[in-house]
Amino acid sequence: MPELSAGLELIGFLQWVYNIIASIINTLGLPQIILNIVLMVLICLAIIVFLALMALFLIWWERKVAAHFQDRLGPMMTGWHGWLQTVADALKLLQKEDIVVASADRKVHYWAPVVVFTACLMAFVVIPFGKGLSPSKVNIGILYILAITSLTVISLLMAGWASNNKYALLGGMRSAAQIVSYEVPLTLSIIGVVLMSGTLSMGGFIEAQGPYFWKWYIWPQILGFAIYLSAATAELNRTPFDLPEAEQELVAGFNIEYSGMKFAMFFLAEFLNMFLVGAVATTLFLGGWQPPLPGLSFIPSYIWFLGKSLFIVFVIMWFKWTYPRLRVDHLMAFAWKVLLPLAFLNIILTAVGVYIF
Repeated sequence: MPELSAGLELIGFLQWVYNIIASIINTLGLPQIILNIVLMVLICLAIIVFLALMALFLIWWERKVAAHFQDRLGPMMTGWHGWLQTVADALKLLQKEDIVVASADRKVHYWAPVVVFTACLMAFVVIPFGKGLSPSKVNIGILYILAITSLTVISLLMAGWASNNKYALLGGMRSAAQIVSYEVPLTLSIIGVVLMSGTLSMGGFIEAQGPYFWKWYIWPQILGFAIYLSAATAELNRTPFDLPEAEQELVAGFNIEYSGMKFAMFFLAEFLNMFLVGAVATTLFLGGWQPPLPGLSFIPSYIWFLGKSLFIVFVIMWFKWTYPRLRVDHLMAFAWKVLLPLAFLNIILTAVGVYIF
């Protein structure tokens, strides 16, 4: 376990839990692998609980953000400022009947939301939530995230095909085409950070940026950051890139034939992926869990990380409630004719800068 330091009370608690479990395992004379399995299960449960609470908060937060952008109040009746409204909606969805179309492929229909939600959860395994608070330290963490999130394409195609509905299939195909297209400039936008840091480790990106905000990669990589944020918004199927769910054309998109908790899993995955985008952007461009100045290190590192990540989430919400939806040909042209050339330009400029300086 990491060494304890000021402002890291959470790590102190984890150290205490670790010592208790280790002492119990040693007293019972069990092998070391039992301790490793117990710790992995506890870490997985902690991540699931944290992300479930984060998803509920983000749904409530977007309702309030959208309301204030539109000069209204949003949820107000259930709990303080409506904070219990999302909990009530979750309970309602849990009680709803799981309706499956008679002509649907039941097995594929069942597994589609499971795949998208599982892929989303697995991506958080390598996210450094704070100093010493990375569930798993993988030296190719960013490649792991890019690989595991690509499973989203498969799940959306599964949902559209299994529903046996032409509108759902069209929404799934649109979503797959959109995600595959925007995955290219998104991946290329990250290469500039990799060239500057010389690593693929999520923790390595943070260490390479240093404890001062003027050393964060968002300044030399402002073009890469803009490309990343635009492409990530498109991959999230968020406005102005939400063509796969265009109500006037597709009646809701790939998830039209889903109800109850299956629909909720798609919905929760969308919000958790939005938080994942913010977490990755924070790690790559905003110094991760480090404060902008060393003098502010008295604030716990995980608070800095969550604050920066939620700021990126707010910007994505800001996009949604400000800009209109793009036309589908404009959507694809923006990826291939605008973002892709800019991504290559950013790589060339970064490579030249790294070579010279």
